[in-house]
Amino acid sequence: MPSGQGAGTNPIHNKKPKKKPAQDLDEEDLAFKAKQQADKKAREEMAGKAKGKGPMNTGQQGIKKSGKK
Repeated sequence: MPSGQGAGTNPIHNKKPKKKPAQDLDEEDLAFKAKQQADKKAREEMAGKAKGKGPMNTGQQGIKKSGKK
């Protein structure tokens, strides 16, 4: 074994046990997941609508000057 490798560096032995899926979801959890999916879908639709347009000037950049003197 080359120096610098300690015990337990074998990837076969370092595997974590697989997580079991949670089956005990109540109606609050289901409603929360449904709301998250709806929000994600709405964000994707908004991103699709905003795509291709110029930068949004929301007032954070300050006053824009034309450069003319």
